[in-house]
Amino acid sequence: MSLLRRWFDPIRSSWFYQKPSRQAVLSTEQGLSIHLRLDDVYSYLAVQQLTQLDEILTDELKPLKVIISHQGAEPPNGMTALEWQNYCFNDAKILAKQHRFSFDDTPEPPTDEALKQAEIILRNTPLQGKNFLYLLEDVFHMLWQQQYGKLRTLYTMASQQQSPQDFPERIFNDVAVPASFFEFGGRKYHAVDDLLRLTRRLKQQKLLTDNPIFLINHIEWREHLMSDAEELVEIQAMHPELDLFIALEDPISWLLLAYIREELANYYNIQLNVYPLSYHGRDLFDWSLATRLSKRTDVAFTPFCRPTQQATLDMARLYYSAEEDQRVDAIYDILKAVWTQGKDLSFKPHFQALQRQLGITSIYADDISDLLAENDRLCQSKHQPDFPVLELRLDGQSYVFNSLYRVWMIESIFSNVLEQKYKTENIEG
Repeated sequence: MSLLRRWFDPIRSSWFYQKPSRQAVLSTEQGLSIHLRLDDVYSYLAVQQLTQLDEILTDELKPLKVIISHQGAEPPNGMTALEWQNYCFNDAKILAKQHRFSFDDTPEPPTDEALKQAEIILRNTPLQGKNFLYLLEDVFHMLWQQQYGKLRTLYTMASQQQSPQDFPERIFNDVAVPASFFEFGGRKYHAVDDLLRLTRRLKQQKLLTDNPIFLINHIEWREHLMSDAEELVEIQAMHPELDLFIALEDPISWLLLAYIREELANYYNIQLNVYPLSYHGRDLFDWSLATRLSKRTDVAFTPFCRPTQQATLDMARLYYSAEEDQRVDAIYDILKAVWTQGKDLSFKPHFQALQRQLGITSIYADDISDLLAENDRLCQSKHQPDFPVLELRLDGQSYVFNSLYRVWMIESIFSNVLEQKYKTENIEG
């Protein structure tokens, strides 16, 4: 690692962390817009919240701009189109169940003909404001619940009795949209995952007329879903296991590992297994996002020294040099040194000091890249679009999910497993 990065990163990161993480005021000049695709499952979930959101927007943000694209984006993380579609469908089902959205248990992508008919309906309708949002939601229901007879009837009326409208708050384009998102003040917010963050921002800027109540089953950081002593004992007795696949140069890996280890592992008696991955270039991350996550999870962050590819190999070598039953503690201390003490583990004095701290007497001598490549292959077999990848095993079932946006699923799964267990016992009783 360059001397400049080793010494400048900790200074720069500390300075950045101490800055206010939230810009006081975002511009309202461009209003609030939502980007949709008619064939996108996340758009289907998002439109079910729009009328409620529109009701509490101040006049300054009205009308809500609806931008509908025909164009999807390439699947992330090297996934095939079918893998990405299956992932999105399954993820949308999980979100729908958690937050009580309407969604089919066996979703099918809308046909090309249905998509064309839906666009004509939305292009030609003279409805505006809340009435248009109601129509938009109805059209999405027809598309995703295969109500093609209703859709055809509306299409016939729209194509024969109406002509294309030209409203500035209703735009159709071909800009690639990977999944639905809101845009406000030049920033993008995932339409479901960032909805609460967006509404917090709008409320802070006094752009809402009432308190936003969205995603009512959202699980906040460090607020446990389960607190009943008997339920906790039942979950603990199931001996849940959690595999965590992490890119060592990714600060989100540190923040989530630390949060899970400090807040969830002992609480639910979770056995953690950590699989370091090869270098994926994730040291070029969004500093403001990591800073916000650190403050929301109450996990220490900065001063840090972003690991280079060589540094990740040295981190992995130190990890695999630890005794197997001590590796989770070791990776915690390794990542803590990098992300809260500014250590560069490609720098021999830093490496040796941490080796002594961990009580490691001999260093793993074989090619560490072979181990990381095997972890990569195992991770890729999970078919997930982002890192870190998590696999939870409980009561004979396996659940795979990913990223900071899905950590809440750990507690949600525990709750659902117990609920199903109680139902089964009642039926048998």
